Amino acid sequence: MKKPNHSGSGQIRIIGGQWRGRKLPVPDSPGLRPTTDRVRETLFNWLAPVIVDAQCLDCFAGSGALGLEALSRYAAGATLIEMDRAVSQQLIKNLATLKAGNARVVNSNAMSFLAQKRHTA
Repeated sequence: MKKPNHSGSGQIRIIGGQWRGRKLPVPDSPGLRPTTDRVRETLFNWLAPVIVDAQCLDCFAGSGALGLEALSRYAAGATLIEMDRAVSQQLIKNLATLKAGNARVVNSNAMSFLAQKRHTA
């Protein structure tokens, strides 16, 4: 029996908002598994009353599925934190493809980033 591929290779699909249906590439990286459509749909149904004009922080961004979904649903901005350099570079390309000028990618360990922000706040 063939084991399922959980490497994250392939693409993600934006499921709602202005970019609904857009497919974006996701790099092949060990352990990278984009959040499923069903989970994102449930999450963003809960967040619908507060997502518009919100500032979003996508820690451990990976595929960027959550941050990109928030932006597609008219969040004011998003910061996507990802430690893997190749994955971060793909996130930057995906943001450029979508012309998402209201987002940034931080190539950093999410826990270190949050600790640094806590000390500078």
